[in-house]
Amino acid sequence: MNWTQNEINETYTKAQKLAATDETFRAELLSNPRNAIEKLTGKAFPDGYSIKVIESDPAYSATFVLPPARTDELSDDDLDNVAGGTGFCPSDACGGQVVK
Repeated sequence: MNWTQNEINETYTKAQKLAATDETFRAELLSNPRNAIEKLTGKAFPDGYSIKVIESDPAYSATFVLPPARTDELSDDDLDNVAGGTGFCPSDACGGQVVK
């Protein structure tokens, strides 16, 4: 079963509010967020979906969530094609010709 972005946002807000006042829910949210959210919403998580909950740390003003590290690399052939290859110049500077 999939969640809409609206459901995710509503659940996030609801969980934040409850965790601020209910120590039992907060502890479960930190130790087993999937279970805590499923109890809160009555809705199962989609297969393969995971969640990580961290507590706010007053020593930090912001938390940055980084995207996954890129591991894809260009092959030697791909590099040859983009380095000093040819391209089309649409401006009058090159007369709309293929430049090398």
